[in-house]
Amino acid sequence: MRLEVKELHGRIVGSGDFKYRVNAKWGVLDKDKYPVENCHDLAIDSQGRVVLLTDHPKNNFLIYSQDGDLLDAFGTEFPGAHAVKIVKEAGVDYMYVVDSGWKLNRHWDGVSTEAWDSPYNKVVAQHGFIAKLTMQGDIEYIIGHPQTMGIYEPGMAFRPTDIAIADNGDLYVTDGYGSDYLIQYDKHGRYIRHWGGHDNINPNLNLFNTHGIDIDRRDPEHPHLLVSSRAERSLKRFSLTGDYLSTIEVPGAWVGGPVFDGDHFYAPVCWSHIDGKNAVNTGFISIFNKNNQVVANIGAAQPEYVDGHLQSMQSDLSLFKHCHGICVDDKHNLYVGQWRADNAYPIKLERL
Repeated sequence: MRLEVKELHGRIVGSGDFKYRVNAKWGVLDKDKYPVENCHDLAIDSQGRVVLLTDHPKNNFLIYSQDGDLLDAFGTEFPGAHAVKIVKEAGVDYMYVVDSGWKLNRHWDGVSTEAWDSPYNKVVAQHGFIAKLTMQGDIEYIIGHPQTMGIYEPGMAFRPTDIAIADNGDLYVTDGYGSDYLIQYDKHGRYIRHWGGHDNINPNLNLFNTHGIDIDRRDPEHPHLLVSSRAERSLKRFSLTGDYLSTIEVPGAWVGGPVFDGDHFYAPVCWSHIDGKNAVNTGFISIFNKNNQVVANIGAAQPEYVDGHLQSMQSDLSLFKHCHGICVDDKHNLYVGQWRADNAYPIKLERL
């Protein structure tokens, strides 16, 4: 039985070295003044402020203290706001925002939520874009549809989902709701290369619903990309120039991109794979060690390996609806945003 948000407050979740107290009161605001639709992503800037990215047309950015106090709210330019990364460049913080192209439909019939081809569905698709912003929300530049650069043919969908920024400033963008390519740009937004898609002779190069990405710097001598192929329930490792390295299977979990913290990383799971499909309201969080093995779950049964193979995992149906975005502070607390969770604000998980 799923607990209500107020019933979650104070509950202890996780296992082993990864136990947390649920703070379900963190960041709750006046919904009339500061509404959220989906809490798509979170990031922490160099001042320790927590940046929440939401696709509500009244405000895309809610800036919090780590105690949950609202510090700022702004932005209406990103109707499909989906991912945010914050990077310090020459001593100054910048935000990279990914707009996936999905937007709330002003002609919504008040009922339809899964009728993706209907003109009356709650969200409808346009094409997305990437923007580099100051922390005040001023746009530095925008990267638009790849067909304008000769990367895509006209008619190919571009609905990007996430971005990673290399130490040299190169940008890696996952087109996880569009054509499923991973596109590399330089720090000025100029095209370098792309790979992925669905039709490679080597199936390891294929990406399906490539939802999240980051750079694994745990071995400083060999940094590489860690990319979710969510519909395959896996994470794939690529070099920074697109060479396939290996696959991390995550059976049962429609897993998103990694969020690193020391030797570990956290991965939000939007859905559990049940009866051959992604089941609604079955999200959880998996925690991986330096060997890319799942060592704990939050909101799901604890992981089990048999003969070195991870067994299928699924939600315990009590904690989360759809885990979508995570960030972690310097005290190892987690801030969790959810998609399609009744307009709920983020949940803070306080590390014990």
